[in-house]
Amino acid sequence: MKVIFLQDVKKQGKKGEIKEVKDGYGMNFLVKNGYAVPATSTGVNRLKKEQAEAELQENLKIKDCKLLKEKLEKVTIEIPVKTGESDRVFGSVSSKQIVTELKKLGFDIDKKMVTITDSLTSLGTHEVVLELHKQVRATIKVRLVKEK
Repeated sequence: MKVIFLQDVKKQGKKGEIKEVKDGYGMNFLVKNGYAVPATSTGVNRLKKEQAEAELQENLKIKDCKLLKEKLEKVTIEIPVKTGESDRVFGSVSSKQIVTELKKLGFDIDKKMVTITDSLTSLGTHEVVLELHKQVRATIKVRLVKEK
């Protein structure tokens, strides 16, 4: 019996896959519990439609992320920090501080998107990577200045 998986089933199949399973397992477990539906022509057509729509949504999301990337890369964020002797920063700047400054400028970025490769512990301009999407990464400039 061929079934279309509606959700991931461990060691059996992933959502959207069409697989051949034993009749009893397919009807008594997968279909009964809503994990899969029989792979009829209408089911296959519905699956193709859903996949096409999901792909369209993904492309729109990528396009929006690319537009956001262009705006972000033009921005330089200034973060005032406390310094000691010889202009050494106390502690380092966190992703939360960067996100706070971005929100002040009108960008809605989650702190999980911020990737700080080198710790921001010295005055000056640093580059920070924002992962807006799996395929879209923006590099912003963060300038640390002395707190007055």
